[in-house]
Amino acid sequence: MRLSELPSDTPAVVRQVTDRQAPDVIAQRLRDLGFVDGEPLQIVARAPLGGDPILVRIGSTRFALRASEAARVEVDTSRPA
Repeated sequence: MRLSELPSDTPAVVRQVTDRQAPDVIAQRLRDLGFVDGEPLQIVARAPLGGDPILVRIGSTRFALRASEAARVEVDTSRPA
């Protein structure tokens, strides 16, 4: 499942960040911010009228991501956080 599709308040863990081109600076920046395999996260809030951007909590930090950025992050809800 993509992070952009994750329902709010549903615990999940990061599986991977997908590169769309080489080099993909946005994907690398997401990894640098902590979006790495096994890291627990949760969507805290979505903007009204379309839900873009979304507020994501990863660890003890919160990030606002555009839906297009969140679509690069694959998450797993079946793995315990």
